[in-house]
Amino acid sequence: MIEALILYYPQLLQGLGVTLVVAAGSFVTGFLAALIMAPVAVFGPAPLQRIIAAYVGLIRGLPELLVIFLVFYGGTVFLTWLVGDYVEVNALTAGIVALSAVSAAYLTEILRGALNSVPDGQWEAALALGLHRPRAFRLVILPQLMARALPGLGNQWLVILKESALVSVVGLEELMRKSVVSAGATHEPLAFYLAAAALYVLITGLSTLAMDAYRRRLSPQTR
Repeated sequence: MIEALILYYPQLLQGLGVTLVVAAGSFVTGFLAALIMAPVAVFGPAPLQRIIAAYVGLIRGLPELLVIFLVFYGGTVFLTWLVGDYVEVNALTAGIVALSAVSAAYLTEILRGALNSVPDGQWEAALALGLHRPRAFRLVILPQLMARALPGLGNQWLVILKESALVSVVGLEELMRKSVVSAGATHEPLAFYLAAAALYVLITGLSTLAMDAYRRRLSPQTR
């Protein structure tokens, strides 16, 4: 068992790298989209608020696995129609796009709730100091928003990290897929699944430590 783990451990580390790329790419893309949609959902025109609410409701009502299939196969059909020749969507791209769409929906709700919790007096004070609304948002509201949203953001990062395993269904060789292949090749499934579990726990533990450090950094702004 030990020999099999040593032999295939580089494969597991390679899969872990792909997992981190998918998770980080999906989370960052989804967060940037949510950072745009959340203020619009709170302060924007009613038609845009309804569009964002419909998007969030639709995505949150679909299983993540179905979203991955829709992006992978739907993207292939769309690109083939657009180009006029068969084009297959890259599995890595499909995974990041699909999980970005999912994370954007959940992160929008997290940021929207945090934004609603910031007192109106903070806006009034920033505007009274002569700050324009975009600068007031960046300098005054955003730090408070991030402090309030941090627990939800951390939870969503951990969720996306684990959901990255679903991308293996479209052929992407991330950590879980590498574990399955290695277990089948060596007939040592327990060893490789335990190794995969240890790597996931390591990453989630380091993520939790990083989020705690960031929370302590933001804490003076919330007092």
